[in-house]
Amino acid sequence: MADHNELGRKGEVMAVEYLRLKEYEILELNYRYQKAEVDIIARRGNLLIAAEVKTRSTPEFGNPQDFVKPKQIQQLVKAVNHYVEESGLDLEVRFDIIAIIKNKSGTRIEHIQDAFLYF
Repeated sequence: MADHNELGRKGEVMAVEYLRLKEYEILELNYRYQKAEVDIIARRGNLLIAAEVKTRSTPEFGNPQDFVKPKQIQQLVKAVNHYVEESGLDLEVRFDIIAIIKNKSGTRIEHIQDAFLYF
């Protein structure tokens, strides 16, 4: 496995652990619909959270959250809409980004809630 794929996988594991510590119930990991993949779908109370995890080894080329592009956001929204309809859920939806920088100096996790508006 390429180093960046391994880093991304480790980032997703860290994000799941982080959310569980914050008392989120993890419903789905790597949920796929058409061309989209939602890294984490979680629930906390009456709120459904779709979390995109971005992991980098350095912020040198920009913060991890800067790598979520408008086309990807559109795909995520479509996938989460499908998940909500398919599951018959009646919950408010929030889109978050969990930005992780992990390197020899340590690990920094930033949880950005309402990272982009539901449209």
